[in-house]
Amino acid sequence: MKKITSFTIDHLKLVPGLYVSRKDTVGAETITTFDIRMTNPNEEPVMNTAEMHTIEHLAATFLRNHPVYGDKTIYFGPMGCRTGFYLLLAGDYTSLDIVDLMKEMYQFIADFQDEVPGASAKDCGNYLDMNLPMARFLAKKYRKEVLDNIQESQLNYPG
Repeated sequence: MKKITSFTIDHLKLVPGLYVSRKDTVGAETITTFDIRMTNPNEEPVMNTAEMHTIEHLAATFLRNHPVYGDKTIYFGPMGCRTGFYLLLAGDYTSLDIVDLMKEMYQFIADFQDEVPGASAKDCGNYLDMNLPMARFLAKKYRKEVLDNIQESQLNYPG
């Protein structure tokens, strides 16, 4: 069986960043999938499910309510390896195109101090698995260490 594209990226060279993972065409529309890599694969500890779950709820809420990207947001969710997230947007984008959006989103998460949207038994299948303080810490760290001074090597997959 042929390896899927994401398994062909050299994770030994991959660093935290914001990458275009793939582009697909659905009808006349391009769907851009972003790899939002928050931790250094196989080097740093992975994120725990509680903080990832919290980031997922906050980011999805932020994106779907965004005045520009709300209608373009197809999906936001965690990577199985727990090193980051995938974002799917309707449109043909580069990583650089959404750096400001990601800064805004991660700042929203870093500053969030209210009840996590959808964190109830009625709204979520695992609502108790949340960790807002750690989600805020990780969002602040990613914003500061990656997004605020993002380099070319953090915008394009390693060769």
